[in-house]
Amino acid sequence: MSLSRVARAGTVMIRAGAALVLAGTSVCVLAPAASGAARDDQVAFKISDPRITESSGLAASRRHPGVVYTHNDSGGVPKIYALDAGGRVRAVLTLGGAGARDWEGIALGKDGRGRPAIFVADIGDNLGGAWPYVTVYRITEPSQVRSQTLQATAFRVKYPDGPRNAETLMINPRTNRLYIASKLFGGKVYEAPAKLRTSGFNVMRKVADAPAMATDGAFSPDGRTCVIRSYFGARLYSVGPDGRPGKTMKSIGIPMQSQGESLSYTADGTSLLVGSEGQNQPVYRVPLPDEARPSPSGGKEPKNAGTAGDVEGHAADTRNTRMGLFLALAIAAAVGFGLLRRRGGSSGDG
Repeated sequence: MSLSRVARAGTVMIRAGAALVLAGTSVCVLAPAASGAARDDQVAFKISDPRITESSGLAASRRHPGVVYTHNDSGGVPKIYALDAGGRVRAVLTLGGAGARDWEGIALGKDGRGRPAIFVADIGDNLGGAWPYVTVYRITEPSQVRSQTLQATAFRVKYPDGPRNAETLMINPRTNRLYIASKLFGGKVYEAPAKLRTSGFNVMRKVADAPAMATDGAFSPDGRTCVIRSYFGARLYSVGPDGRPGKTMKSIGIPMQSQGESLSYTADGTSLLVGSEGQNQPVYRVPLPDEARPSPSGGKEPKNAGTAGDVEGHAADTRNTRMGLFLALAIAAAVGFGLLRRRGGSSGDG
């Protein structure tokens, strides 16, 4: 969600935050790691191309080593940018027949013929339910990294419990199944049908909880784990035999960013790439804990999944929840106050 549209969501956020406080709801808002903590993450590259001002999603290509795809948020044109290892634009992929109302996420999967494909999600809804349906577009990942126009296939998506804002698109590489996490204090993970249809609507199904205010997420290249991030941190999950996000493993600290809304595993599955909207923003490489790294034996279950990791992650959540919630409510209150003042001034002028 771009800063220019935060005000439109301010009232909704304040109401949601107030309801949570009054109800005493326990919320998982993840805060960044303490500034004094030892960190191994580093700047992987910086996105400095003037055409990319609201990078709202990242996806590391496995077909083209070193290439990372990104896109702008909203108000632009339906284009995906292929970045090289230094963050420079190697190619621009234009999606023929697609719109770009509020692009919020990107993920890699396969097309109907089993070829590598890029999915981009026009799933943002900053008005909290203004759009009766949202759209996910798919293009076949080109065999050569060069600028071109590719015809997009559109899949219209609806939620079983009504419209909602979302910024997280994930695809399980083992099943090619699509998942969306809503961006709410009480967020949920929704699962798409096994086979997407181009006619009618694809109705999602709630299958898991998501961290509060989720802004992006991804499955690991081997499909054993997944991560969902928020503005305040990230959460690592094991993936169950059914292919869905399963047990919580632990919290992952990520660098403080101006508006952190993008995340991808690296192509080798050993680290995360996390980025932010805004001009000249760095993309950080954050090493994954040992239990989340690719298994040499090719095992299907991450080591320690749902055991010690649950205890450690729960403790981290308990420490960080209050701080993150206060930060989110403070931001919402400030935005809402400014919105009310502007409305008051407008009515006075009239």
